[in-house]
Order: sequence, then structure tokens, then C-alpha cells
Amino acid sequence: MNYEINKIYNGFRLIEEMQIKDISSTGRVFLHEKSGAKLINIENSDDNKVFAISFKTLPDNSTGVFHILEHSVLCGSRKFPSKEPFVELAKGSLNTYLNAATYSDKTMYPIASKNDKDFRNLMDVYLDAVFYPNIYKYPEIMKQEGWHYEYNKDNDQLSYKGVVYNEMQGVYSSPESLLFRGISSNLFPDTSYSHDSGGNPMNIPELTGEQFLSYHKKYYHPSNSYIYLYGKLDILDQLKFIDENYLCNFEKIDEKIEIKKQEAFKEMKEKSVFYPISESEDANDKTYLSLNFVISDATNKELYLAFDLLEDILLETAASPLKNAIVKANICKDAFGMYNNSILQTYMSIVIKNSNEAEKDKFKKVVFDTLRDIVKNGIDKDLIDAVINSKEFDLREGDYSTYPRGLVYCEKVMNSVLHNGLTFQNLEFENDLEKIKKNSENRYFESLIEKYLLNNPYSLMFSVVPKNGLSKEIANEEKTKLEKYKASLNKEQLSQIIAEADELVKRQSLPDKKEDLLKIPLLTISDVNREAETYNTKIYDEDDYKVLYNELDTNGINYVDMYFDAGNVKQEDIPYITLLSYLLSKMDTKNYSYESLSNVININTGGIDFDLDLYSDANDIDKYYPKFIVRGKCIHEKSEKLIELFKEIINNTKFENKDRFREAFYELKSRMEMIIVSGSVRIVGTRLNSYYSNVSQYNELVNGLSFYEFLLEIHKDFDNKVNEIFTKLGEISKLIFNRKNLIISIGSAKEDYEILIPKVKDMVLKDFRSETYEKQEYKFTPSKKNEALVTSSNVQYVAKGNNYSKFGFSYTGKFLVLRTIANYDYLWNNIRVKGGAYGVFISFRRNGNMSICSYRDPNIIETIKVYDEFAKHLEKFTCDKREMTKYILGTINSLDTPLSNSMICEREVAIYISNLDKKLLQKEREEVLDTKIEDIQEMKTIIDKCMEENYICVLGGKEKIEENKDVFENIINIFE
Repeated sequence: MNYEINKIYNGFRLIEEMQIKDISSTGRVFLHEKSGAKLINIENSDDNKVFAISFKTLPDNSTGVFHILEHSVLCGSRKFPSKEPFVELAKGSLNTYLNAATYSDKTMYPIASKNDKDFRNLMDVYLDAVFYPNIYKYPEIMKQEGWHYEYNKDNDQLSYKGVVYNEMQGVYSSPESLLFRGISSNLFPDTSYSHDSGGNPMNIPELTGEQFLSYHKKYYHPSNSYIYLYGKLDILDQLKFIDENYLCNFEKIDEKIEIKKQEAFKEMKEKSVFYPISESEDANDKTYLSLNFVISDATNKELYLAFDLLEDILLETAASPLKNAIVKANICKDAFGMYNNSILQTYMSIVIKNSNEAEKDKFKKVVFDTLRDIVKNGIDKDLIDAVINSKEFDLREGDYSTYPRGLVYCEKVMNSVLHNGLTFQNLEFENDLEKIKKNSENRYFESLIEKYLLNNPYSLMFSVVPKNGLSKEIANEEKTKLEKYKASLNKEQLSQIIAEADELVKRQSLPDKKEDLLKIPLLTISDVNREAETYNTKIYDEDDYKVLYNELDTNGINYVDMYFDAGNVKQEDIPYITLLSYLLSKMDTKNYSYESLSNVININTGGIDFDLDLYSDANDIDKYYPKFIVRGKCIHEKSEKLIELFKEIINNTKFENKDRFREAFYELKSRMEMIIVSGSVRIVGTRLNSYYSNVSQYNELVNGLSFYEFLLEIHKDFDNKVNEIFTKLGEISKLIFNRKNLIISIGSAKEDYEILIPKVKDMVLKDFRSETYEKQEYKFTPSKKNEALVTSSNVQYVAKGNNYSKFGFSYTGKFLVLRTIANYDYLWNNIRVKGGAYGVFISFRRNGNMSICSYRDPNIIETIKVYDEFAKHLEKFTCDKREMTKYILGTINSLDTPLSNSMICEREVAIYISNLDKKLLQKEREEVLDTKIEDIQEMKTIIDKCMEENYICVLGGKEKIEENKDVFENIINIFE
């Protein structure tokens, strides 16, 4: 159909239409005449359709009002009055994405689905939620999601509770979060960016119910909205639905909400903030230092891309000159950069971590001296070519894992349209890339450094400094504040607080009315395919190795992955495998320095990565297969170079450069510390499973806290151990890089495969050893270790689990339905809604591992009690046919996640290694579809047995752990 500019289609006037050739799409901009809503449509052949509605939300305080609104509007609305329609959709739709997010200047509500009916249902619920939320009827919603007082009669004290409050307690425990929040607030002190839209825990309790509602009235109007529709859909039908059901009920308002621009600084400012570490933790080498430069308005599309590239050039590769100069100056253990182009005025950050406040002047001197030297002598042309090629490869490939492509485009569109740029400018990259490529030969990047970094007074030195006992200090300050407030209350006022908290618990405990649940649209089992999705993977059996081939439409890209057998490495040497995977491609080789190797990889490929993964046997839970994985991808024309680089890195890496090893080692240690602080769920889950599972003990050695302890042992005696480590790495490389039991995975077009495979075979036969080594029999002895892992966190991560197979139970697809029921019913209601934790989940693995883990949780013993009572809940579990259909649909949805080409290849190899044949996958799907109420009730015994042995692991703050110390057999202070 041909559309006409300025013609009205179902209440929407078409303002703009254009071809966006770089993403093979048509872009349209509509304006709803009556309400003033803007609607952006990107039409193409992608059947993973995306809808989003966004609002420009500019905070004028740090109470987190927009974050709390984001949570709260999804807690019931006019058409869908159940307490949490969002949860009902999560457990019973075929969505491929369902979420909401608060940014510094916008709030976004996106959904995605491949099913047309489901897509419409999701869109309907979200539109009703944002325009007609039940927050006006039920003040308890804001209390639950934001904050409320809770009175403890046992100690006669008040405390703060609330989902967002506890979420942000966790955020404010992380130095990285404090760093980036502090940079933004101090670069733009006179604007809305000076406030935390997520909410500062110190300020969240300042938000009143009246203020909360007033912000919704002002900002959640169609005139301040941006509606987004993407993919293969009937746009006229969607416009008609949105107009007739929602926008026709609103009148346009003329009040414009504008983001204020910060006046530039006349000279660099210096600011700092403290972050908490425990009272006895050594504060040395724990400071973050950053230099930050405001670049331009977000509407400058050339600079938007150019600084994305320049940040990579200077700081993100092994050849980056600024990063290398900083690390070699011995003022830190890690350096990285960030270019924030998602706000009105973009800025670039140069960050070092594991440093000290006393190094500020030296840090500044090293940065500016190095940048002057770069401007004077020029940037290595190979480095520029490498970074541009890498960026171009990523843009063309468009592999965003499970994240819908249409949502990535939505975020890019919002980054321009929200800041008064051209709607689709950030989706067009070809011309700007070509221009930058051409100009780079004429000192283009050097001139950017000179103008925007060296001679830019609009800049900030920002430090995040450790402070012993800060968590306790903040807790005492909060306690004193609450005690003063309580002392100011008369008996009637305290009774009112207690009554309001009781009313909230009452609302939380009441089940939804059946008629309210029936209003939420639901698909039927007939809407899903009973057959499990399979791929026609071809398996070729060579002499010593196997080739798995997936014929895919890859747009000319070849995916080549090699899975080497790591089961020959001795038990005591297992942690070295992860160290090896981190070092490869970061050290010198026979023919390349590590800098030139980085460049040649990025010039010729889409990246070469190294990893270790474990695959449990689907038919024998005592068997597992450790595989060392080498992953590579390139355009077909560069396949020979990819193979040459595989050979160079695998066979010719030189580990003996002590200085370079030191740099890479401390970068790894620093990033592992970041994972412990910011990715605590992974650390707790890995540790817990190691108590009762052999494969998980292995995983703990290579990915968990035990691996960090391995790095600490090296750190304590680095100079004396380094030669021994070099020897060990050489020995392990020899054991691993062997074509015996090698599996090669290739994903490509058929004609490309036929050209590629002879070259791959030639590499295997000529360049990889074929030696038979003794297969190691690992002797792990799982044992109960109820542990508390102490950090400076203000919240907890509480995990409990066991291995169900030791009680004689086998894996079934019905576990997945139980997971859906638990995650969105029992656990959600008791841990998140009532307990105030940010989240909780249960998992069941084929190898027998089951675990429950909460995150950003204010509690410990209360959470464990909920876990322990889960079996009792299952014994009484009941639901009607419609509700069971909902649980089954939500479970099937988790099995049918759209996969990118690289993910298809990885999935098929995992199935092959694990002996997980297509029959088992089909059996799992049928077990899900055929799950009955009785099946769920019968799982009571499994949960009961798993919980009664009390395998517990908790990561959290010292004070809370001390309060609950009787739960634990061992308390470990991670950073002391």
C-alpha cells in the first residue's frame, strides 16, 4: 500500500515516510490528531514484532518517583483490575520480551511476540496500564512497590520496606553504579540528570502519595508519549485499535516537557563520593577514578558514531594506546571507557579501578600526556581500521542474542527523537561510517581528541572512594531518623501506620477475584505447536573429530566454533583453564605482538573468543564433559584469515612476557571482583550447587568464588609463582589443543560451507596434535557447607537447594511448569510482594540440581522460611483449567525463545555433546503440555526432601549476616 504524507489514517496523520536501507525497513512517523501522541513505525519482514510506549520523564528529585511508577502502573488497571497483570502475562503469554525500564530521561514499556493474537493482547494490557492504572484507587500499590513504614512490635522499631527501595539498596552497594550515577549528576548539576530517576534509598521515603499521583497525571499523557510499532504487522489495523480503544479519549495538551541543557563548565570540576566496604577490609587499591568530557548534543549523528568508535580506539582493545599507557603507569589494575549517547548531551568517560585517591594527579597527567602524544604522532592506522571493521561487522550482523532486534532499534530511535533529532538518524550508519573511514586518513580522530578531550573545559574528575563501615554508618543514620520520627508520633498516629501496613498485607494476601483474572486475554494450547523446534544439523564423523554443520541464512557470515576436550587436565590444574581462556589473544604470539594481534583479529573477523563450558550427560547425571571452546566469525571472504588466526593463537601464543601477563592477570582479577559485587546471584548459585553436585564443584573452580580465591593465591606471591604459571599454561595448552574428541561447529550458507570445510579440515590435520592422553577421573566430594559470604552489600542474595536425583527422582518437563508456577506465584508473592526483595527464581537442571535464589533481598531467615514452606503449599495447590493453561503457555514460551544464528549453532552442539537427542526434547515438550494439577501436587515430596537437608548459601551485608549467624556453619569475608 502507498501512504500519503499528511493524510489521516485512523486518527493518525502521517508526518514522514522514508526507506531505511541500512536495516532493510520502511520508517514512518505519525501524529495522533486528537491526543497529540507520536507514533513511530518500522515496517519489515521480521515476525518478532515489537510494541513500546515511552514517556519523557524528567526527575526533579531523587525519590525514584518514575521508577516506582514504572513498577506500579503494571499492578492493575481499568480493564485489567487484577493485582498484577504483568505477572499474569509473564506466566501465560507467548511473549518474546516483556519488561519495563526507567532511564534517566524516559520510561519505556516494551513487549515483543511472534504471535499476532498475543501481540495484540500484550499491547492492550500495557496501554491500559499506563493510561488507566489502579494507583488512584489503591494507595497500597505505591506502598508495596515504592516504600512504606513497617512496625516491629518485638523491638518496638519502625523500618522502611518496598520493592524499589530494596532494589536501590542493592544498586547503591555497587561502586560501579555509584560511579556512573555520580558522573551524570555532577556533569549536569542544573538539569534533571542531576537527580537519580531510579531513586536514592536516602530520598525514596520522602515521596508522598499525593506527589506520586501528580507525576503520573503530568507525565503519563498521550501528548508526552512515543508509541513504537516494529516488524511484520498490519499497521492500519494497529492504528485503528490504538485510536478507538485509547487515544480517542484524550485531548491534546500544549504543555511541552523539555529537557534542560546544561551550561558548559569554564574549567574542569572535581567531585567524589564514598562507597561502602566492611570495617576491617583493606581500603588500599579500591578507588575508582574517572575523567569525563561532555562531547555534543545527541542530535549530532556523526559524532554519535565517531565517539563510539574513538572510545573503542582509545580504551577497549588490547592495542588501545590510552588504556595501555594507563595500565603501564602502575596507578591501577584495570582501565576502561564509556561513551554515553543516550542523553541530551553525550559524554565520554575514562575510568580506572583498583587505584587510590592519591593517584588523581598522576592519572590526569598520564591521560593528557598520552593524548597529546597521540595527537602529535597519530593513531596507528591498523587500530583505526580494526575498530571500524569490528563496529561495521556488529551493525551488519545485528546479533543481539535473545534481545529483540526491534527493541534495539526502538532505543536508538528514542535516543534521537527524545532529544529533538531526526527520528531515524541513528539507524542509518553506512554513510557516516564511509565518511569517517575516509576522514580517518586525514587525522580525523586526532582532531576529535584535540577538540573534545584536550581542549575541553567542560569536564569532570570524579572519584568513588572506599570507606570502612559506611554501610553501618548509613544504617545507623537511618535508624536514628526512624527513631526520631517514631518519637514524634502520638499513639493514634502510630496506630495509623500499623493499620496501613496491615491493610497492605491484607491486600497482598487476598487472591484475585476470578472475574478479574478472566479479563486478562489468554491464548489456548492450540495456539502453540506441539512439536519441538528442531534444526537439520548435519553431523560428519572424521577420523579423530566430528563436524556439525548448520545451513543458515547468515548474510555472508561464517560461524566457526571448535570444542576441545578439556577432560585430560588434572584436577588440581582445573582453575588454570579459565586463566588460559582469558589470556589467549591478549598475549604475544610468534608472529604478532599482542597489540598487532588485536588489530589483525578486528580487521579480519567479527571476533575470536575463548571459553570453558560444562555439559552434563542427559542420560547419566554422573557424567559431564568439560569443553574448551574457541569461537570465531567472519565474512566469508575472510575465512582463510580466520583459520590462520586460530592456528596462530592456539599454537604460537607466548606466555612468558611477565609484564604483559601481570597486566592481563590483574585485569581478570578486577573483573572477577566486579562480578562478585554486581553479579552476586551467579556467585551464590554456583557456590550452592557445588555443595551437592560433582559437575558444580568443577564449575565452582572455574567460575565461582573458588576461582577468585585461586587468583588471590597467585596475587599473594605473584613474582615467585609466575614462571610456574607459565609452565602450567603451556602444559595445559598441549593437553587441550588436540584433535582427539574435537567437535567443530560451522554455521553458514551451503555454498560457503563447501568452500570453507576443506580449509578447516586442513588446519585440523596439519596443525592440531593427535595424541591420546589419560582421561582424568575427577574425585570431588560434595559436602554440606552452609555458608555466608560477606560483602559490603546493603541487601542479600539467599539461596537454598539440593540435588533431587540422589533421592531417586528424574528430570521431567513438568519441572519447568512448576518453575513457572513458583516464579510467578508462590515465590513472587511471598519473596517479592510481601518480603520486598527485588526478585526470586527457582531452577531445575537435567543433572539433578535444583535451587531457589532471591536477589536484592532485605531478609535472610524469613526468605529461608518461605522456601521451606513451599512443599506445604504444593500439597494444597489447586487451580482451574484456565490457570493451568496459563502456566503451560508461559512455560512453552520459555522453550521457544527466538535464537540468533550463533545461538542456533551453540544449541545444536550442546544437544550433541549432552546426548540430548530430539526424542528427549520432544518428550520434555509433551510433558510440559500434558502437565496436570496432580503432577504439581506430587512434586511436594521432591521439594520437601531437597529443602530438609538445609543446603544454604547467602551473600550479603555483615550486620544482617551476624543477626542470622546461627543459620551458617561458615562465614567468609570475601574481600578481607
